[in-house]
Amino acid sequence: MDHNPLTNPTRNAPASGFKQWVRLYLQNSRYRENIRRATEHALEQRRLAVDEIPDWERLRQEGHRRKQQIIDHLPEHLNQFIENARARGIVVYQAPDARTANQFVEQIARQHGVRRIVKSKSMVTEEIGLNAHLQQNGLEVVETDLGEYIVQLAGETPVHLVGPALHKSRQEIGQLFAEKLGVTYTEDPSELTRLARNILREKFLTADMGITGANFGIVDSGRVVVVENEGNARLCMTLPRIRVVIMGMERLIPSEADLPLFLTLLCRSATGQRLTSYVSITGGPASSPSPEGPEKVYYVVVDNGRSRLLQDPHLKKALYCIRCAACYNICPIYQTIGGHAYGWVYQGPIGAVITPELSGDQRADDLPFASTLCGACSDICPVKIPLHHLLLYQRQRIVQRTSGPHSEKLGFALFEKLARHSMLWNRMIRLLGKVQRVFPGELPVPGWTHSRIFPRVEWPTFTQWWQKHKRKTP
Repeated sequence: MDHNPLTNPTRNAPASGFKQWVRLYLQNSRYRENIRRATEHALEQRRLAVDEIPDWERLRQEGHRRKQQIIDHLPEHLNQFIENARARGIVVYQAPDARTANQFVEQIARQHGVRRIVKSKSMVTEEIGLNAHLQQNGLEVVETDLGEYIVQLAGETPVHLVGPALHKSRQEIGQLFAEKLGVTYTEDPSELTRLARNILREKFLTADMGITGANFGIVDSGRVVVVENEGNARLCMTLPRIRVVIMGMERLIPSEADLPLFLTLLCRSATGQRLTSYVSITGGPASSPSPEGPEKVYYVVVDNGRSRLLQDPHLKKALYCIRCAACYNICPIYQTIGGHAYGWVYQGPIGAVITPELSGDQRADDLPFASTLCGACSDICPVKIPLHHLLLYQRQRIVQRTSGPHSEKLGFALFEKLARHSMLWNRMIRLLGKVQRVFPGELPVPGWTHSRIFPRVEWPTFTQWWQKHKRKTP
């Protein structure tokens, strides 16, 4: 298998080598063009969909309020959700971390003699590394969402929350199918979809277990909601005899009466649709007289670092996220480097906020600094998460924890001394101005001028101008 990260980004450790990955992906013009084109299209579709709703800002505020209600009292709501789910005959397991979640799913498979598993797109399963764990233990795992199926064939990670394979052109997908599936090369999207559908149909019909994620868990009913466009998740839920739902513990909404609000916010923000093709609200196993539906249903509710976010009064706001990826699409950093450079499953602004906590990996500390702090992510978030403020907050925490580079501390200490003494400051400015007149070209400053221009001292300085004009002011 090709492990060149430019052509085949493999499943990395969390945020490993972010600065090195950025340099690599900046060199890949085709990859970057695919990302740019896809995100621009997504933003335009979202704009058209949102413009249809005159009170969009009110809906955003209401979504924020209802998620805040859930997250501020998450343990109580989670207990109620689990109690209601168990009343429906669902076995619920709370997994404190990725290892125990994976082991529980494997245990379910062993208990029921499962050999083949079909999955719909689930970012939590990517987060915990479920596929690799099950495959290493002799189980066949098949992704059935077309985008996930493509990246699984390629041995890659998803590049985006909503469009896992949006970094690939149809020509690249055609070449991949020809190589991996032994079919005649085609780049026609309809034909590529048909080829995948024919292969996956047999997998659905012979699978013993279906695994899905959950867009929402409904507290007052114990049911889950899955939103999709292809129908593969619905087949994963209904055809295999065993169904497993894997969800982050924060993915709750109060009641089914809240669903229209959150579907409006999610669908228009994620895909620019008024509503996705399939919205499934499901509960427990099939009743005994009915031959349809799974025999057993399991919920695996995953913590895996979310409690760390919950304990922080600022970072817990990141748990409001409904995984629409609008912040990915609007972010100039994501538009430039794509998702794989982030090194883990959650990317873009929301990934930069939560990855250091969910991964528990100090190599993720670079991610909050991968932002222009333009605030576009906060403006576009359908539940009004103040993402740019959270990015600043994470930067502050990381600098306090690591103390920052010695050169940076020395520089700020010098700046503080100069800024506190106007005479020293004015002398420094005059000296800098004289140096810039002697060297009219750009003044090289380590760590600064490789990516930006060092400002020139303008004459007269503000202090000189003020001394001249202050007596003229009334």
